[in-house]
Amino acid sequence: MSHPTKKALVNEIGVVYRNVPRADAELVKKLSAFGVATVHEALGRSGLLKPYMRPIYTGAKACGNIVTVLLQPGDNWMMHVVAEELREGDVIVAGITSESSGGYCGDLLATSFKARGAQALIIDAGVRDVAEITKMGFPIWSREICAAGTVKATLGSVNIPVVCAGILVNPGDVAVADDDGVVIVPQSMLAQTVEAAERREANEAEKREILASGTLGLDMYKMREPLQKAGLRYIEM
Repeated sequence: MSHPTKKALVNEIGVVYRNVPRADAELVKKLSAFGVATVHEALGRSGLLKPYMRPIYTGAKACGNIVTVLLQPGDNWMMHVVAEELREGDVIVAGITSESSGGYCGDLLATSFKARGAQALIIDAGVRDVAEITKMGFPIWSREICAAGTVKATLGSVNIPVVCAGILVNPGDVAVADDDGVVIVPQSMLAQTVEAAERREANEAEKREILASGTLGLDMYKMREPLQKAGLRYIEM
């Protein structure tokens, strides 16, 4: 059976698409060398999830193929379903059909995800048991921390396009996440994003060395003349 098109995946409830094609492993590995800010710039300043998406502990990092899950408000039933579809290094991205508070993932689910090979969870909702999850070293980026429980009553879907924190995410895309937030790289743009990130990193390394020598950004970026034309005045006191 061929993999369904992105168009066919839209708005399907109660389905699990299996064996979704992952992005090239070598390109994902190369992308993992860069931070969210660099990847966001390399991607043309696109793909960045809303800034309320924060890691539950400082220093968390992740870069991997995305498995998506669509959840219903206050219901984490499909979180247990998505666990079965995980491969080593996958990143789970969870969207909700409408905004909802609640602890959709606690330490038990995190334990299951980690055991199944998941690298991280990114969820546009709440999580709980963060102290225990932090101890086990399982990275999660979430909209909120919320101790409220959820039910298991309504079907969602696995591996269909979802909207997470304002960004459309397709299964097989790549997520990069760190202390600066989360950026989603479409699978079709992975190679060019890696190349752009490598160029940007090399350029920034040169600038970092110049600035470390004491040179001002005003001079390195040749800002003095345009600042003067814009009307900036220096007044001695």
